[in-house]
Amino acid sequence: MSADALPADALPPWRPLLRGAREREGLSPMARWLQLATVAPDGTPRVRTLVFRGWADGACLDLLTDGRSAKVTDLAAEAAVELCWLLPRARCQFRLRGQRLALPAEVERRERQRHWRQLTPAGRALWGWPPPGEPFEPAAAFPSELGDAEPVPESLVLLRCEIGQVELLELGAHPHRRRRWRATTGWHEEPLNP
Repeated sequence: MSADALPADALPPWRPLLRGAREREGLSPMARWLQLATVAPDGTPRVRTLVFRGWADGACLDLLTDGRSAKVTDLAAEAAVELCWLLPRARCQFRLRGQRLALPAEVERRERQRHWRQLTPAGRALWGWPPPGEPFEPAAAFPSELGDAEPVPESLVLLRCEIGQVELLELGAHPHRRRRWRATTGWHEEPLNP
């Protein structure tokens, strides 16, 4: 380990900044919403809003999605992602670049089960709806809740993203402030022009 590298169990220096910015959002759901950018198999970009589900470790975060959605196909073809977390009350934007990790089957099963249990019944209901992006069928069932006894549906997909680079753009001062951290440099802070 180089003199600048962090110990394996240390949080990257951008994590407390992100936590503080999220706390400034209070109870707003925006504190948990982030945008996921992927590349479709035809080479065109795609952006979706997902809900942050927690940290797997210092630089790996968890998101959940419906396996019947196009983003799963996108990530199967290209694991690279960029996440954008805009936190308006904190007047900042975090851009997290990395890749979706392929987990061992047993770890993925266990983590999917853990996340399923943490969802509210209303949150679980989304996985009981018809496939996203399909033509709307008025007679289709859209449950409002799925109870604790419901098994984890196959369509519940865990997206564990390992972050390799973070940029923080702070919009509060003049001029704006922009910083970057990269895993390859031991998360050393690099000031950038905004």
